[in-house]
Amino acid sequence: MNDEWTSQLPEAAQAYLEGRKLDEVECIISDLPGIARGKAVPATKFMRQEYFHLPDSIFYQTITGDWGEAAGDDGFIERDMILRPDMSTATAAPWTGDWTLQIIHDAYDRKNKPIEFAPRNVLKRVVELYRKQGLEPVVAPEMEFFLVARNIDPAKKIEPMMGRSGRPAAARQAYSMTAVDEFGPVIDDIYDFAEAQGFEIDGITQEGGAGQLEINLVHGDPVKLADEVFFFKRLIREAAMRHNCYATFMAKPIADEPGSAMHIHHSVLDIETGQNIFSGPQGGETDAFFHYIAGFQNHLPAAIAVIAPYVNSYRRYVREHAAPINLEWGRDNRTTGIRVPLSSPKSRRVENRLAGMDCNPYLGIAVSLACGLIGLNEEKRPDRQFKGDAYEGEEDIPREMGAALDLFDEASALHEVLGPEFARVYSIVKRAEYEEFLGVISPWEREHLLLNV
Repeated sequence: MNDEWTSQLPEAAQAYLEGRKLDEVECIISDLPGIARGKAVPATKFMRQEYFHLPDSIFYQTITGDWGEAAGDDGFIERDMILRPDMSTATAAPWTGDWTLQIIHDAYDRKNKPIEFAPRNVLKRVVELYRKQGLEPVVAPEMEFFLVARNIDPAKKIEPMMGRSGRPAAARQAYSMTAVDEFGPVIDDIYDFAEAQGFEIDGITQEGGAGQLEINLVHGDPVKLADEVFFFKRLIREAAMRHNCYATFMAKPIADEPGSAMHIHHSVLDIETGQNIFSGPQGGETDAFFHYIAGFQNHLPAAIAVIAPYVNSYRRYVREHAAPINLEWGRDNRTTGIRVPLSSPKSRRVENRLAGMDCNPYLGIAVSLACGLIGLNEEKRPDRQFKGDAYEGEEDIPREMGAALDLFDEASALHEVLGPEFARVYSIVKRAEYEEFLGVISPWEREHLLLNV
């Protein structure tokens, strides 16, 4: 292997390949849903190439593989993008039969300008806007997901997986170590794969749903953390498949069970001083802290279409099911959509509890950061802190995809931060998905309307 090429790899990737011959490189990029698209090439070829091409139409595809008519003024001509590797993302694919690396690529046009609607570029754009203001955003995502029985018939309800005890996973066992032990073999592979990929897991816990787990990641740079969530989704799916079950990141896979969120914790540092701008010299809460919360309250309704990107996403926002129904904020209050966790002044942060685990991690983090940044610039005050059970309050977030997209389409301030071309393409693709869904007749409709109306 080329020693000069190998020296560009992160330490974990170098350790994975030590004494071994690299066989293949998976050149990947996230599409709008967060699916890894790209090419697998022999290692020797990858070492000789500086870039490769894919058509920009990968960003016009709906989750079903259909196409949104997101072409520009000159029509739908599927231009080739230039995809360049970010070698800092090189990581193992330890579930493969040979020695393989995955490397995330960034998308550029023929003038070497970033493709505006590529999700990783959207997040980079938002982070750069913070940095232009002398600020460094820091995030910590939490990933919730279900381990479920294999399901090859879409007409069949999703069921919890069988644990090592031989019994199906049980609900209402939040934080139970016995429940975690039920999935021990899958969790062992998750840890092994994560170690091989160089990822640090802050903890794994059992959540409230049957077979529902949560993985917390250590806080850090938004792009790096989004890369890790992107990789983790694939890693977790592969670990589950080894044990005859599925991992699903659907927002609401099982009726009457809690949904799966990607809670996002935010703090912001002053680049010059390194200090958390949410805390003052004496440790008190600053104006910036309250402005950030106001940004969430004022702009998250329009962002819902991005952090709740599918019709299923809106089934999660149900009272008393561990998901918010409004944009109240509170300290150490998990019933509110915006939570301020207990922390030291240095670690003071704001948690967005509305994002679903089904969202694209790059886009979910980008739009959440965008709401906070707009809040810092608008310098408005939030509503008074909510004390008590926020489920007793009024619902004030959209409850279905069409209404969410209407709010997104009108959100000019959000479009300016995320990029107008991204906003255009995203809306067209999501409206195409919504139209596809409306063309499907559900079992509920057949059961209750066929003979009764």
